Amino acid sequence: MNSAFNRRTILLAATLGAGTLLQACGGGDDEPQRNIVELAKNTPDLSILVEAVTAAGLANTLSTGTLTVFAPTNAAFAALLTELGVTKEALLANKPLLTAVLTYHVLGSKVMRADVPLGKAITPVSGGFFKIESSNGLKITDGRNRVSTITSTDIQASNGVVHLVDKVLLPADKDIVATASALPDFSILVEAVVAAGLVGTLKGTGPFTVFAPTNAAFAALLTELGVTKASLLANTALLTKVLTYHVVPARVLKAEVPTNTAITTVQGQSFTVSPSLVITDQNLRTSNITAADVFTSNGVIHVVDKVILPK
Repeated sequence: MNSAFNRRTILLAATLGAGTLLQACGGGDDEPQRNIVELAKNTPDLSILVEAVTAAGLANTLSTGTLTVFAPTNAAFAALLTELGVTKEALLANKPLLTAVLTYHVLGSKVMRADVPLGKAITPVSGGFFKIESSNGLKITDGRNRVSTITSTDIQASNGVVHLVDKVLLPADKDIVATASALPDFSILVEAVVAAGLVGTLKGTGPFTVFAPTNAAFAALLTELGVTKASLLANTALLTKVLTYHVVPARVLKAEVPTNTAITTVQGQSFTVSPSLVITDQNLRTSNITAADVFTSNGVIHVVDKVILPK
């Protein structure tokens, strides 16, 4: 008798305890679900994010609509301050920068983990883009080619969903020309772009996709054509034709490249890309895409190991 009574007592206590825990987590039937800002305020590890949202005047915006927020933790913000060499007070006082950075973490619809378009361009409400890939978990590459890990997903709010990230995402701050100029292996490409008078074009709004030949690729072309670099750079008509053949008038990430399909370039002629990322040009010459998805403010760069040529 006592044994049966004790079992019933333990079962009742466990049931009541589970109900109390559920209510404490906001899961009780009688407790309304918190919106994204309320959820963040009730999460100690998002306290700096809440300060930032308040300083930027975005609390009302993030409390309504249907949104996805990639929420940086306090450690993520601490790392950003070190990276930028600023204090928290200076960052919170810079409202234009703060607004641009925070809205770069927000999507204008609800996107659960299972619905993330892996490898494809994702456009936040601020504009620009980033991508998410599955590689030992979910990784975000931001506009400055920095990589962040999504540490927790699908945290439900009344107006959307929150995913936690371990690094603050930053929008791109360099266009295609500035990005190429900062990479030593593209120095001849940059010389060629300048000589052809294409700097203004490639610094334009775009978006563009540039299949960018390395210095070794240009050196091999000079040998193939039997010309010097000086003579190639002086032939503006030829140079323009060749360079614009490397540019597609759209943003095409690696995961979005249409394989075995004619891809039309700014120059007007097309080339094809195989599933193994081998380009075949109009002369049936082949080039390999050796690195992909270098992000810029007005498009994306893919690195190629041979200069491709139109007819």
